[in-house]
Amino acid sequence: MTDVVEKGLKRIGITVSRPVLAVFCIIFGIILIIFPALVGILVGIFLIIQGILLLTDYMELKRQQQPRTYTTPPSSETPPASPPTEDR
Repeated sequence: MTDVVEKGLKRIGITVSRPVLAVFCIIFGIILIIFPALVGILVGIFLIIQGILLLTDYMELKRQQQPRTYTTPPSSETPPASPPTEDR
């Protein structure tokens, strides 16, 4: 579970060490025990964040898998003429 959270946080530019993440989990666990009415709100926020992270992962993978075609615009210049060759 912590790997998923760490990956999601890194994707949005936040790096958190495992001990700090563990302390956050303990704090939120204590808050949920003290205020059980917050469970629904916190679970809803978690699911929204996870959904956004999963969608951005999916869209990033799709973008990387699309073949890239590069077209060069037609040149208005004519190629340089080769110098005349002399037959001997």
